[in-house]
Amino acid sequence: MKLLTRILVLIFAVILTSGALAIADTIKIDKEVPNFKLKDATDKKHSLKDLSHDKKATVIMFISTECPVSNDYNERIVALHNDYKEQGVQFIGINSNKNESVKEMAKHNKANKFDFLVLKDLKNEIADKFRARRTPEVYLLDEKRILRYRGAIDNSQRHPETHYLRQVLDLVVAENEIPKDLKTTKAFGCTIKRVSREQRRDRTP
Repeated sequence: MKLLTRILVLIFAVILTSGALAIADTIKIDKEVPNFKLKDATDKKHSLKDLSHDKKATVIMFISTECPVSNDYNERIVALHNDYKEQGVQFIGINSNKNESVKEMAKHNKANKFDFLVLKDLKNEIADKFRARRTPEVYLLDEKRILRYRGAIDNSQRHPETHYLRQVLDLVVAENEIPKDLKTTKAFGCTIKRVSREQRRDRTP
């Protein structure tokens, strides 16, 4: 009985430690975002460090080809990119849905005239680091890659009145501080369809 108790305690300790490490590895507000690399629809690899170099701000957007909420934002995303690209803002789309292929992503990019990179997060590793849960969900980094904002693009799928991302972008581009109550909002949309733990394992001999 004592042995069984010790085994159970050990198992729970491992689980708790794994959870704590996972949380510690996630990206937090007002902390630097570590560099990462992902491939685009042409199989070319890009790094956050290179894409954000010499930029006043970088907007990372978790988007989807199929989610109706995300698709309702396609025109707004294009407008945001067009309005801010000349102000030194880099936009990066990330697709982390396991059910949306690279081919579908490329077709979606073309159909919606996305003039910015969209990268494929095949194993949800980047979505996990950002703790991204929905599409669309956005993250704003300043020139030092410090996470300054996370959450929704605005306050309504179809009839927005408060444009969160524009508000914080204007502040970051002007090198002003973002008030604490504007640093996070609640993203809404479709959940990111993640791969299973088994699919994430590297089976290379």
